Amino acid sequence: MSRTPHTVTVAELVPGDLLALSARDADVDRWYVVMHTLPVRPEAIRVTLRPPLGGADRDEELDRTRTVTVGDHRVDTAGIPLLTSANLRAVDFRDGDRVDFLRTVDPHAVEDTYVRRRGGWSHDTPGDRADSRADHRAGNHAGNHADDRPEPPLSDAELRKRAAEAVDHVVRHHPRRARPATSRTGGPRRVVVTGLGAVTPLGVGVDDLWAGLLEGRCGIRELDGEEFAGLPVRIAGTVPVDPAALLPRPQARRMNRAAQFAVLAAREAWRDAGFDPAGTAESGPAPERVGVSAGAILGDASVLVGGDRRLREKGPRGVSPLTTPMTVPSQAASQVSLALRITGEARTVTSACASGTEAIGEAVDRIRYGRIDVALAGGAEAVVTPAIMASFAAMRALSTHGLGDGESPSRPFARDRDGFVNGEGAGFLLLEAEEHARARGARIYCEAAGWGLSADAHHMAAPDPSGTGVALALRRALADAGAEASDVVHVNAHATATADGDLAEARALKSVLGGCRVPVTALKGHLGHLQGAAGGVEAVATVLTLHHGIVPPTIGCAEQDPAIELDVVTKAPRPLPARGDVALSNSFGFGGHNAVLALRRVRG
Repeated sequence: MSRTPHTVTVAELVPGDLLALSARDADVDRWYVVMHTLPVRPEAIRVTLRPPLGGADRDEELDRTRTVTVGDHRVDTAGIPLLTSANLRAVDFRDGDRVDFLRTVDPHAVEDTYVRRRGGWSHDTPGDRADSRADHRAGNHAGNHADDRPEPPLSDAELRKRAAEAVDHVVRHHPRRARPATSRTGGPRRVVVTGLGAVTPLGVGVDDLWAGLLEGRCGIRELDGEEFAGLPVRIAGTVPVDPAALLPRPQARRMNRAAQFAVLAAREAWRDAGFDPAGTAESGPAPERVGVSAGAILGDASVLVGGDRRLREKGPRGVSPLTTPMTVPSQAASQVSLALRITGEARTVTSACASGTEAIGEAVDRIRYGRIDVALAGGAEAVVTPAIMASFAAMRALSTHGLGDGESPSRPFARDRDGFVNGEGAGFLLLEAEEHARARGARIYCEAAGWGLSADAHHMAAPDPSGTGVALALRRALADAGAEASDVVHVNAHATATADGDLAEARALKSVLGGCRVPVTALKGHLGHLQGAAGGVEAVATVLTLHHGIVPPTIGCAEQDPAIELDVVTKAPRPLPARGDVALSNSFGFGGHNAVLALRRVRG
């Protein structure tokens, strides 16, 4: 709204004029819109004024010959709302509530927002930046800040006092969103986690994973096979046993390595949930009400590479007829379906390194809206192959740190991080409708409360350094869970140990969580980056963090980058904060794929 000031007499005012009653008011951006004029005496006019951004009307009786300042064009009076401030004295505040201060006399003002987190009111980050300008203009702004240091949280009484003293402001209260309805009220069903399974560089099984995370063990190893000789980087997070040896030989021969990981992890999750290892028919759930949702980028690239090599060496007759069905990324989902005789659906999600998390989110929705009752959801990947390693090295995406200095070469959030370490494995959750799980007396680890997606639309490989896309996925996950930033007690970060990626994630978390000091951990120092399986395995770890009330440490981060303004848990496990109930598991992939899973602690 342009307003080059000039002076007129009160007698010349007409409705729509943007008016400053004095030169001082114009200097501090205290403007009003003329709504009505009414002569009350030969020498005086009653002028009804309203703030340009909305507010209450005020009447001024002004001398006709008085000089006032107006802007250079008129305003449409019909578009200016009549607003009143909320009476905060009558409000019973809860964590997650928001209170907005808007200096409505300034046409360019931006709302100054406070969010209640853990009993205190913190400045919302976007509002801080905008109101530093408003402070300068207004002088008496309700959110005045002397410098860039964060304002200490306000108590309820202090916020009420600030609202009562907020001159020229409209104050609005926004209660926190209600939790989504469950099927008992006719809405979407609540989804819970009742089983876990994992195959990782720390070993086969969830027990090996959890013990290794708490003990700070590193599963990254040297690649000593002759096929890796000559590569610039020869370390990876590899599974320490041959998965084929743990499966019946006829089945293992028809699965690629990623599918083998997936079947082992899915079977563990199935058993952990209390179902019969033989499959659906022996376990009770109708096979058509059970589904599989698996994330993968490539699955197992070695099958196609091996087929191409045999074609060149032996001709067409040397290529196995199993090459194509064992190459497709959907083999993990189909083999889990075959192994447990699941007929409801077998879905595959391919969205780069966000694949596993997105696959879990898709399964949550399938259960929520009644398509299925039970799902095995997660990710599996086996791409530690020479060509993939060479490609990542050519991108300068891999860490060049070795294994000899006692630190993990994968160093999330560390000052000396220089890239990720490739890895392999699988992680699956057994998801159920809550009513289904309770009807059969299942143990419930936690609630799969919500999820969120976004796309950076920035670059084919590099993350958006602003973290804007990541922040959108975080906010969507919280909204889907009916949660607020103040509810978050833990974040399992994607943090691949790339310079730009870790910083973008940290910026996004700070933007969304504001002043909350939430313990953050990153597992890629233990495991390497498991690609499409990362989201599945990290979701397993996040579930265990909520269930056991303890946060595993981040290893490889001997000295945290000072630009990473997060509470990163290092050196030793830390108890989970008692207040709050939501944990976030983040996954972000090449091409700008962002996925966040929100899990909620189940108490009692």
